[in-house]
Amino acid sequence: MGLFVKLIRDRLALMTSAAEQYGDAVRISLGPKTLYFFNHPDHAKHVLADNSGNYHKGIGLVQARRALGDGLLTSEGELWRKQRRMIQPVFQHRRIAQQAGVVAEEAARLVERLRAHQGGEPVDVLHEMTGLTLGVLGRTLLDADLGAFGSVAHSFEAVQDQAMFEMVTLGAVPMWLPLPKQLRFRRARRELQRVVDRLVAQRTARGERDGDDVISRLIVSTEEERDPRVGRQRMRDELITLMLAGHETTASTLGWTFHLVDRHPEVWDRLHAEAAEVLGDRRPVYEDLHRLRYTAMVVEEVMRLYPPVWILTRQAQADDEVGGYHVPAGADVLICPYTLHRHPGFWQDPERFDPERFDPGRASARPRYAYIPFGAGPRFCVGNSLGMMEAVFVIAMIARDLRLVGAPGREAVAEPMLSLRMRGGLPMTVHPVG
Repeated sequence: MGLFVKLIRDRLALMTSAAEQYGDAVRISLGPKTLYFFNHPDHAKHVLADNSGNYHKGIGLVQARRALGDGLLTSEGELWRKQRRMIQPVFQHRRIAQQAGVVAEEAARLVERLRAHQGGEPVDVLHEMTGLTLGVLGRTLLDADLGAFGSVAHSFEAVQDQAMFEMVTLGAVPMWLPLPKQLRFRRARRELQRVVDRLVAQRTARGERDGDDVISRLIVSTEEERDPRVGRQRMRDELITLMLAGHETTASTLGWTFHLVDRHPEVWDRLHAEAAEVLGDRRPVYEDLHRLRYTAMVVEEVMRLYPPVWILTRQAQADDEVGGYHVPAGADVLICPYTLHRHPGFWQDPERFDPERFDPGRASARPRYAYIPFGAGPRFCVGNSLGMMEAVFVIAMIARDLRLVGAPGREAVAEPMLSLRMRGGLPMTVHPVG
């Protein structure tokens, strides 16, 4: 019962204490379940890449399907491969480069919104980052203005809360029970389905079938379904999952970034100096990404301490051996980037915030799988390049023009949901540089 309570109340503490007390391979008994927790780069490489075909999505994500449907995050087998093939071209480097201007424009709008709060009361920076990432997602991936649909962020939060509830309860609570959380989820799910249906209807009315955005591709792809109802539900599942994953992870990373650099003024000063030197008074372009090297190092270090995907769950399809340990067929296997990124065998003084770890000369000496903020193997996050460009541009443009200072007495608390969120927002005051 103690472990179950920890799973509900403090999942990060559960994984951290297991790694600290028992090492790189741990069996955790949780009621009728036995979890196999592996915390070494070689283990991550084996499960996520080398023998990935033997490991399907596992505990939690199976149950989360009741909340998220069969989108790219939860689907398996041929359906997942079909979804991946459909969406992959949207994230090709050539297309991402073409979207740099859109990202820079949205970032400039954010800077102006923040500038309006100079000298005033604290603004919830995390809320602002969520609005930014939804705007970028709509324009770059969907060719749509999500702002026209009001605030959908609360609906996404309710869906994510329900997905995590399904994970920690192992799907044991019936969906029909009128619990407040489940009633809120049902309202949010209906709202998101209405938004998706309107997006698709608008695109269909425009008569555009040859676009390279996600909606256009989905319209063509789902027309192959024999049953229109199946195609319509697949469209909803895939778009809702993409919209959730596509804005939540980057918004969380940006929130953690501004929290950490506020606590390390020397890092903020270097960010400001680099942005001023590289950008001058103009907006960034795609070619600036390799020039904003220190900014990228800061983002990488933030994602080490607070990886957007904090845990990866798998289920073994056949007997296997991981690092010399037997894993039976049907076993639930856990790889936890949050603890792997703090492994003292691969990270010196792992709790310290130090962007210099990602200087190319130092980073090359570490095992590849000691750092997996976007996952690894075939299910590596398809949107990593867009997310990095978005984060680097936003941080550089804000650090060049403004200084964000945390509200006194406010402690940032990590909330491990589907992504590693910050509980309760991030109130900060806005100041001019200088």
